[in-house]
Amino acid sequence: MASLKEVKLKISGIKKTKQITKAMHMVAASRLRSTQAAAEAFRPYAEKFAEVLGNIADKAGEDVSPLLMPRDSVKHVHIVLCTSDRGLCGGFNSNLIETAESVLEKRSGENIDFSFTCFGKKGRDWCRKKKHKIENEYLDVVGTKVGFNVASSSGQVLISSFQDGAYDEVILIYSRFVSMANQHPVVKQLLPIPVINTKSGDSDEGENEKEYAAEYLYEPSPDALLNTMLPRNVFVQIYDALLETSTSEHASRMKAMNNATKACDDMIESLTLAFNKARQAAITTELMDIVGGAEALRG
Repeated sequence: MASLKEVKLKISGIKKTKQITKAMHMVAASRLRSTQAAAEAFRPYAEKFAEVLGNIADKAGEDVSPLLMPRDSVKHVHIVLCTSDRGLCGGFNSNLIETAESVLEKRSGENIDFSFTCFGKKGRDWCRKKKHKIENEYLDVVGTKVGFNVASSSGQVLISSFQDGAYDEVILIYSRFVSMANQHPVVKQLLPIPVINTKSGDSDEGENEKEYAAEYLYEPSPDALLNTMLPRNVFVQIYDALLETSTSEHASRMKAMNNATKACDDMIESLTLAFNKARQAAITTELMDIVGGAEALRG
């Protein structure tokens, strides 16, 4: 059994660890409020933007822009991986990295070259460890106040490389915030931009009501609008991914620090019980020595 001093030192150390985990929980909670508000405020814009873009693309056709046209053969796939810069957030980064590994594994037999754009140090470090080619890296972006200029600058690089033929396909991997207890990885095709079909299907007998689809008037023509809206759609998707990943990181860190604080409480309770047992055993031993000495003097 450990000595009283050793148990007391362990209890003191765990109490200090508990103070750190509680402080990190409070910091994550404070940052979560701002990032969650930004992500939830941007979602309606992103959804409406995709709806209008799909309506324009339906009217203009896929041949109007090279950003809509898939390549005949895919030889080079570029992956945009969004992770955090810091750890201590549970399985947040490992889930995203496992998703990236599953994408690589599924397409490993197609003789495809992969390259990466990394948002966050954890994804960058994983790519370096696995010796994957890193085209660009953006650090200290996820988990902070994300600016749209970061999404637009990185998106413009991806668009230029795709148009020059360096990439045949661009895939975006990020974490979507659903709730405090649920953040799941998402794999989305970024380029070529998948056309969203907004047309409602016909019913067999014509009795079922068709889903209402808004009709838009375009000025100038749909072809001219697509040249402006398609690149911006890439920026919007990247910005939305960064907001969602930042929110998911803080939520995951809050949960991890809360679990760590509870674990500290359990360890303190267990060690306090061990301390009391050791102290009781020491007192009993001292009493037995005193009684034994007294009996020896009496005899």
